[in-house]
Amino acid sequence: MGAMDRQTVHEDYERARRTFHQLLDTATAAELTRPTNGTRWTNEQLLWHMFFGYLITRVLLPLVRLFSRLPDSASRAFARLLNAVTRPFDLINYAGPCGAVKVFTPRRTAAAFDRVIDSLTRRLAAAPEEFLARGMHFPVRWDSFFTDFMSLADVYRYPNRHLEFHRRQLTLGGGETPVR
Repeated sequence: MGAMDRQTVHEDYERARRTFHQLLDTATAAELTRPTNGTRWTNEQLLWHMFFGYLITRVLLPLVRLFSRLPDSASRAFARLLNAVTRPFDLINYAGPCGAVKVFTPRRTAAAFDRVIDSLTRRLAAAPEEFLARGMHFPVRWDSFFTDFMSLADVYRYPNRHLEFHRRQLTLGGGETPVR
């Protein structure tokens, strides 16, 4: 995949930040409880799941660094194991946002989103160029944006793709007074 354009990824993170805040800032209480298009979540739950894509990226970065130092067979076996437990993962992946929105208000979610974006931006800026090409095998059954092998650069790009995909499933925009 060639050299990574860090500035483009940084700009994508900032665009995602603006988009996420705009979605949360303009959503009404009624819109947040409305079902989404194509998922079993409400808009609020799907927004939290979109945020979770950035959270999981922070977890994936050290995992990729670790497995990139091991023989290829290690990450291949790990990906096979994770693919084998896709059903429990799917249940947790669904239930997580359902519970999270009971604890995280839209305001708290927005603040946490900012902290995660800032963290990813700092990590990307500090990552040595040669590390960005290192990678590992991924459980392709867990997420449609996971490919069999992903470099660290691919992982940094992942959450923005995840957010944009799910953004199209939101059913916001009813014209009521936004939640503050």
